[in-house]
Amino acid sequence: MLIRSHDNGFQHPKGSEITPRAGYLKRRAWLQYLAAGSAGAALPGWAAGVQRPGKLAALASVPSQVVGANTMDRVTAYADVSQYNNFYEFGLDKDDPAKNAHTLKTRPWTVKIEGLVQQPQTLDLDALLKLAPQEERIYRLRCVEGWSMVIPWVGYSLAELLRKVQPLGSAKYVEFVTLADKAQMPGLRSGVLDWPYTEGLRLDEAMHPLTLLAFGMYGEVLPNQNGAPVRLVVPWKYGFKSAKSIVAIRLTDKEPGTAWNKAARNEYGFYSNVNPDVPHPRWSQATERRIGEDGLFAKKRKTQLFNGYEAQVGQLYAGMDLKKFY
Repeated sequence: MLIRSHDNGFQHPKGSEITPRAGYLKRRAWLQYLAAGSAGAALPGWAAGVQRPGKLAALASVPSQVVGANTMDRVTAYADVSQYNNFYEFGLDKDDPAKNAHTLKTRPWTVKIEGLVQQPQTLDLDALLKLAPQEERIYRLRCVEGWSMVIPWVGYSLAELLRKVQPLGSAKYVEFVTLADKAQMPGLRSGVLDWPYTEGLRLDEAMHPLTLLAFGMYGEVLPNQNGAPVRLVVPWKYGFKSAKSIVAIRLTDKEPGTAWNKAARNEYGFYSNVNPDVPHPRWSQATERRIGEDGLFAKKRKTQLFNGYEAQVGQLYAGMDLKKFY
């Protein structure tokens, strides 16, 4: 697919100039709630506050003001999100991470920010948590395998951290390096990927307000199997782009090699934007199955371009052939 910034003389508005339908409906519902003075139980999760599961330590947050940060979709049950995971460091099956990730030690934890920055730093978890106010953001998560979830994350825009270290003018990409410790991660004994797991974004993608540095979900700290204690969430890309258990963030002038791109270049591109028109070589991406909602015979959902965040991020790829840069 080719996205153009000009079409028959019409200039597309910037994402920041568009009020998405979801945002309009969110404000309208919130005003109705205030007018009615009713109990929050009948409201969507973004308005009433997602109920804490009471499994892990609470993580306080405020509602996000970032346009597009909260979806009107029904939130997926915590039990599904915490039990159905891709985290190959703890096993290849979907239930392996929940079984095996108890070995992960999340404190002490540090993240090194290095490379093409004016202020390289190594920050511990507490410093990262205090760097900016924690926000609750309800994002769709779309997996390349064809399933999806809706998750209330807690964190703040990655841009807050990147501005702190001051990228140099020569910086064009951001590489994310995750923990690789065989003593804690039994899945590392497999040769399925080149460890440590690495991912990358263009700098403008990393600086986009929707790109989230997440420390929690459902009002609590992240479960180990979901990428504790700190992970990336990039809602318009397939799930494997959202690196878990991050230990280093490196700014560079060259496109970094990424784990799945190195393992199967013809199947997993660097960009990996959700796109119903670009099939995986072994299956279609035109539809998806929402975990926890769709039964065996339920009709699948249609996949949305950029996972439904086109109004916010489409201009990042204006003029690019998304079938070539997949």
